[in-house]
Amino acid sequence: MEKQTYYDSIYRTIKKGERQEFRDLFLKLHERDQVDVFHLLYPDKKVKITEFLMPSEFALLFEEMDFDDQLAAFHYLPAPYLQNVFSYIADDDVVQFISELDPEKRREALEMMKPKDLSAIESLLKQELETAGAIMTTELIRVSTEDTADDVITDMRRIGAQAETIYYIYVVNQENQLTGVLSLRDLLLSPGDTKVEEIMNTQTVSVSQKTDQEEVARIIQEYDLLALPVINDENKLLGIVTVDDVIDIIQDEMTKDFHRFSGITTLEEESTEGETILQMTRKRLPWIIILIFLGLISANLISAFEDTLAQVVALAAFMPIILDSAGNVGTQSLAVSVRRLTLNEEQEESFLKMLGKEFGSGVLIGLAASIVIGILSYFLYSNLILSLIIGTSLLATLSVSTVIGAVVPSIFDKVGIDPAVASGPFITTINDTCALVIYFSLATYLIHHL
Repeated sequence: MEKQTYYDSIYRTIKKGERQEFRDLFLKLHERDQVDVFHLLYPDKKVKITEFLMPSEFALLFEEMDFDDQLAAFHYLPAPYLQNVFSYIADDDVVQFISELDPEKRREALEMMKPKDLSAIESLLKQELETAGAIMTTELIRVSTEDTADDVITDMRRIGAQAETIYYIYVVNQENQLTGVLSLRDLLLSPGDTKVEEIMNTQTVSVSQKTDQEEVARIIQEYDLLALPVINDENKLLGIVTVDDVIDIIQDEMTKDFHRFSGITTLEEESTEGETILQMTRKRLPWIIILIFLGLISANLISAFEDTLAQVVALAAFMPIILDSAGNVGTQSLAVSVRRLTLNEEQEESFLKMLGKEFGSGVLIGLAASIVIGILSYFLYSNLILSLIIGTSLLATLSVSTVIGAVVPSIFDKVGIDPAVASGPFITTINDTCALVIYFSLATYLIHHL
């Protein structure tokens, strides 16, 4: 059956009020498809969802919705139903939703919470933004070293449904200090009377509640973890950060870096959806103004070499090629450098060694490009000196551009500025200036041979 036909069958069951038929069809769908079906319902039919789905089932749906759909559900669904829904949603997802609400709606949402849920949510809301404490969930399985494998399995059957993940079981002492971690695999493969302390891993990877979320994502990626425990200064287990949260973090950070890399100033880290023209302009205008002033340097350089251009008009024909090549090579080098810094790969080799590699790559690229452009220019103008000027200028320009693209982000990083701020347009403007100086200086020096 085609997807749309299947969806139409679901819509008919809602229209006719056929609860069981709706559940049979709707609950077979993946959560993402359930969101699509729910999104297309008329408002009056969305309200009826309380008659068709239990709070625990709608909680799974709510977690998959985008913020706008979540906000709409928050408005039209009855408070008692939502109160139960929030009890089944992971703490970190509830916090993420509440943190995006305005103060009045946030207060309304908190007043709606059950007391046992409210204390955990308020604790997470007090954590510093973009830290492990702010993105962690407190719903996990804790066990003691004295428990046996059978004891742990019994606990998992009892409370596992409320835990964010059951693949890792965390071992704590009487003071709730983290002493080890037990994988589900090791648990199931051990005899039932085996003590937890005999099969747990005591070399636990963990992070402080104040650890930056990007560092959390890096650690989870480096160690291939499904979840990472979060502790405080006393080594007490506060919660865990799961890999699905890390994926969202990586996506958000990539979006921010892409904006900066593209020369878009993000004065407020906000979604691009629903942005007004003024908000879009505010983000982009500062870089454009800066680049205009930087562009004046290039304009003045061209004016300074006006006599050289007047004598050999053919030089102007190759300016776009040299400038574009410098910008392209510099941007490529910039992208590699920013990635290296983001992944902390620069620690594995010295800065000078990395610089030497970039320069060597630029020279090889420049040699190949200079030969091509030299042959092409000679074919067009039959002037060996002109071809030499153009080819040599392109070789020198590309060699320098790769170094600039690698050095500028590293300098920014050393002084505590996000290396992604060394954006493509910024690097391109610097490289254009260097390219013009090299090109016209060489042309002026050899002009009497043309």
